[in-house]
Amino acid sequence: MAKRKKIFNTKIKVLRAERNLTQEDLAIDLGVNRGTILEIERGTFNPSLKLAFSIAKYFDKTIDEIFQPLEEIEE
Repeated sequence: MAKRKKIFNTKIKVLRAERNLTQEDLAIDLGVNRGTILEIERGTFNPSLKLAFSIAKYFDKTIDEIFQPLEEIEE
């Protein structure tokens, strides 16, 4: 199985910790499954624009305060 490539850095894990939230708590509040939150935190799943806006609104941040795209690197 191929390893998933990290496509961005995210601050979701830190923001969750500040609010004492589990991945499951956040997933329930956003209407997604815990695995989605896990992969977004790892930076290996590109959330939809709608979900990215929902996450930003949830934490009262802008999208670019939460997600930082990584430069594409040829392998």
